[in-house]
Amino acid sequence: MHASATRLPLRLTGLAAALILLAVLAACDKRNAYVPPPPPKVTVAKPVRQSVVDYLEFTGNTQAVQTVNLNARVEGFLQGIFYEDGARVKQGQKLFLIEPAPYKAKVDRAKADLDSQKAQLVQAETELTRSKKLFAERAGPDTEVVRWQRERDTAVANVEAAKANLQIAEINLGYTSVTAPFDGRVSRRQVDLGNLVGSGGQATQLATIVKDDPIYAYFTLNERDMLRVERVNQARQRQSAPKRVTVEMGLSDQSGYPLKGEFDYYDIGVDPQTGTILLRGVFPNPKGDIVAGLFVRLRAALETREALTVPEACVGVDQVGSYVLVVDDKNLAQQRPVTTGQAVNGLRVIDKGLDGTERVIVNGMQRARPGAPVAPEEAKQ
Repeated sequence: MHASATRLPLRLTGLAAALILLAVLAACDKRNAYVPPPPPKVTVAKPVRQSVVDYLEFTGNTQAVQTVNLNARVEGFLQGIFYEDGARVKQGQKLFLIEPAPYKAKVDRAKADLDSQKAQLVQAETELTRSKKLFAERAGPDTEVVRWQRERDTAVANVEAAKANLQIAEINLGYTSVTAPFDGRVSRRQVDLGNLVGSGGQATQLATIVKDDPIYAYFTLNERDMLRVERVNQARQRQSAPKRVTVEMGLSDQSGYPLKGEFDYYDIGVDPQTGTILLRGVFPNPKGDIVAGLFVRLRAALETREALTVPEACVGVDQVGSYVLVVDDKNLAQQRPVTTGQAVNGLRVIDKGLDGTERVIVNGMQRARPGAPVAPEEAKQ
């Protein structure tokens, strides 16, 4: 009896321990069960419909309005240089001097020859008048009249030839002084003082002058956009008189398009090899800050229209194209492909893909996955 009584409490003790172990294991299973995380919070907003200006954007290069090579048009030694390399000069300002003495002497000789021919003309006219008088009085033959009339006509021709020679001599003398043909900026000198220029009838380049106020910007327009522009212009002409088209320009170190100019030329046809047409804008450049040969960005307003816009940061891009994430009526994120337009003050125009009623994720896009639930909050206005 004593031994059985002892074994019974031990069995009860073991059973209690087993029950406690099972309870502990059950509690552990409940703690390790997967609990899904709450849906990520995102901010949503509807697309904003507003008036936007459609721009055509280009890249181009600047070019001087006028560029002239200053050449020596007569032969001689370079006697004077009257400007600093790269200086700005005024129209008519003297820049170079080719020794003028030989050409001044030719002018003097031409003047003397003209005076001589005039004197011979006076003598011929006097003799012609005298011979005509004698012939009228029957005191002289008519052959004298004919001879002096011929002498008079020859003298007239010689006077005209002498005048032409004098004019040529004066022109050549004028060429010894090389002046600026317009206001502009002159390059460095190509020839130093004392060198012979214009020898052998070959023009020697002395320098180059450019006019850069205003300045041109050349760019190209593709065929598709050109046809679009034509349609818009035809509609404008039916509504009102055509106006000058404004072109905006920005340099590589500038943000936006701060420089304003006007479109003033387009080429006579489309280049069949590139499918583009050459265009030109003209921009004021009073300080000469814009130099020729710069790479520039340009844009021109095409038309104003109503369009849907969303924050630019909420537009994503994948291999297919642009997209936005929208939240449906079940609070599930959905990827919506869209066709985008231009950027407007931090917003992106949506041309296709949205109708304006969607809830677009504008904040927290990186936490949302297509097809997964989200916790949307309306954006504060």
